[in-house]
Amino acid sequence: MAQKQQTKKTVSLTKIRHIIQNIFVLGTFLLGVRHVMPGRESTAGAFDVFCPMGGIETFFPYLLHGHTLKTTNLLNFAILIGVLAVAILSGRSFCGWMCPLGTLQDMFAGWARRLSGEKRHIRGKRSKARFPTTLPPKVDRWARYLKYLVLLAILAGSVAAVYPPLRTICPARAVFSFQLTPLLASVLLTFVITSLLVKRFWCKYLCPLGAALSIFNKFAPLRVKINQDRCPHCGRCDAECPMDITPIPENMRSLECIQCLECLETCAVKDAIGLYLG
Repeated sequence: MAQKQQTKKTVSLTKIRHIIQNIFVLGTFLLGVRHVMPGRESTAGAFDVFCPMGGIETFFPYLLHGHTLKTTNLLNFAILIGVLAVAILSGRSFCGWMCPLGTLQDMFAGWARRLSGEKRHIRGKRSKARFPTTLPPKVDRWARYLKYLVLLAILAGSVAAVYPPLRTICPARAVFSFQLTPLLASVLLTFVITSLLVKRFWCKYLCPLGAALSIFNKFAPLRVKINQDRCPHCGRCDAECPMDITPIPENMRSLECIQCLECLETCAVKDAIGLYLG
């Protein structure tokens, strides 16, 4: 029997999510600072060991050869297990609530709206700002498969790799490690520009971790459900979706959903949408 999780209207899910997102951004920022502090290099370990993607990159080398890739260690597996535990319960919610790159993309999207003409955001209405924009539907549909190809390429390349395959082009290292190479600097610039131009560009099209977590959306027990009998199909939830999943009422189990609950927060019809366990 499904049990509905009651959410008081006085509690802003968006504000709670933003608080949690900012905590993870601050924590990741402090990790980056810790690893460049004088005298900490020998004791702090590599920045990479705190990344759940590192656990995926070093999985096959550890399984086949009994050792992890350089700059990773067993801590990567512990962090990856924690992320997978969250995914088993609530799908791709790590991307919507905890991933620091996702938070920065949301922040850049907000800046882009204000810089390109939006004076005040009205919840549930399409922004008239020029940016961030969306790719043409046909391009968008096929481009979303790129992240799965990136994941497969990383897994295949990790077998014979010495360092994690994503390490030299990882946007998380570019943003938070404070150890920029010319290549990472170009990755950082690309990440910022694409985030300003297209909502969650990295999440939609390139993120291998998002690709790995997406399958959990199909069977995670904690999920948003829409009462089709009460849904007016007004499009308010479509307007607020950071992943541009449309139409949302027909795609509640979409692999692209990051469980941000913006659709639940935006809905203006009582009992048309709810968060359920079961």
